[in-house]
Amino acid sequence: MTLLAKHIMVTSFDQINEKDSVDNAIKGILKGRLRVTGHKTISLMVVNDFNQYVGVVTMFDILYHLRPSFLNYGIEGEHIDWEGQLKKIIADVREKKVNQIMSSNLMGAHPDEHIMVVLDRMVKNKFRRLPVLENNRLVGIVYISDIYHHLFKE
Repeated sequence: MTLLAKHIMVTSFDQINEKDSVDNAIKGILKGRLRVTGHKTISLMVVNDFNQYVGVVTMFDILYHLRPSFLNYGIEGEHIDWEGQLKKIIADVREKKVNQIMSSNLMGAHPDEHIMVVLDRMVKNKFRRLPVLENNRLVGIVYISDIYHHLFKE
């Protein structure tokens, strides 16, 4: 069976401009689409002003950058009085721009690549989604959960 990325990719997806606020990304992810497989989208594809793919912003990216930077230096957070600080931390992350927090790994797939090649790339890199690109333009997204669903639904 010849199964290509274009046979599984989702062509209806949410995107955001890299210059938009993280607040807009938060709202976009909260309103994420429900795919045919029943999985809710928890990411937005990021494009530049020329509508070229430049990265992805995920729920994880937002939550990672919500954490104060001192936590990245081995300081444990259980002894900190978080009350009163949380509102400011949330406000600060909402004001950032998407390009400040997005993942910018530009790896992708071509619509005519065999799904096993795409799956291998995703597994090796621990990707949950892989953009499908033609001439650096987003034409779809392959989700690992959709590959799983497609291969094992029967």
